Amino acid sequence: MVFLDFEKPIADLYEQLNKLRELDNQGDINMEEMVESLEKKIEIEREKLYKNLSAWQRVQLSRHPERPYTLDYISRIFTDFIELHGDRNVHDDKAIVGGMAKLDGKPVMIIGHQKGHNTKERQFRNFGMANPEGYRKALRLMRLAEKFNMPVICFIDTPGAYPGLEAEDRGQAEAIARNIYEMSHLKANIICYIIGEGASGGALGIGVGDRVFMLENTWYTVISPENCSTILWRSWDYKVKAAEELKLTPEHMFNFNLVDGIVPEPLGGAHSDYDEMAATLKKHIATNLKELAKEGNKNMVRKRIEKYRNMGKFHIKEG
Repeated sequence: MVFLDFEKPIADLYEQLNKLRELDNQGDINMEEMVESLEKKIEIEREKLYKNLSAWQRVQLSRHPERPYTLDYISRIFTDFIELHGDRNVHDDKAIVGGMAKLDGKPVMIIGHQKGHNTKERQFRNFGMANPEGYRKALRLMRLAEKFNMPVICFIDTPGAYPGLEAEDRGQAEAIARNIYEMSHLKANIICYIIGEGASGGALGIGVGDRVFMLENTWYTVISPENCSTILWRSWDYKVKAAEELKLTPEHMFNFNLVDGIVPEPLGGAHSDYDEMAATLKKHIATNLKELAKEGNKNMVRKRIEKYRNMGKFHIKEG
């Protein structure tokens, strides 16, 4: 169990609990009452701690090394998943995974960023930072979904699109812009979920949908707090302040009408209970797909375009 720095009070309690359990297992002293008492205390402290998290603490939780990623959700929510590879031009970008699957027996197309649970996996997946071919693979799968009338489900979790020179040489900006344009006109229902980090164009490349949701401990903004701090204050030391000023939490995004809702996580974050989080997400996806199916395809594209045109606030000065 990995604890973040702001979770230290809970980590200390868990350490005490483990010691009590060891003594109890040895059988010399009955520690059941003390164990139960400490377990109750931990639950109370956890509720207090996670009730009022700061923006920076939510950023930290979104990056938790044990947090579930796209493939973790796919294995728990969907059946008959068949991964599809490559953009039919350069190669298969491992930072984005996608393929066909079934949700309660109905076919869907799933696309999502994939990080890794250890150093080797993270390097293999390029830390969830996609190259242009990753976004072009995603677009290929979306067009396939449109052809066979399948809804598209996108899972977003990236610190940003890969910023390397080779990515720029192969048209990173064009690939993301093309996806934004094509997703706005795609004749298939699209639901997007920010399951971790939702940074910059890397998130927008698979982030245009009929409905967009954020998990409770995620963030969504144009730039990471660290990079914002570097630009404004020329130092990473102000990342906590930057996180607050960016207004990047799910609550802020929902109040700004930039997302359509917030999906609750288990107490302690999605990583504390994979199965509970997956069950919540599955129910949420199924409900929204049914609602979109009832609305029909007649005005799908028009509604999607209007949704994004109405975002933001502006004032037209006359004269």
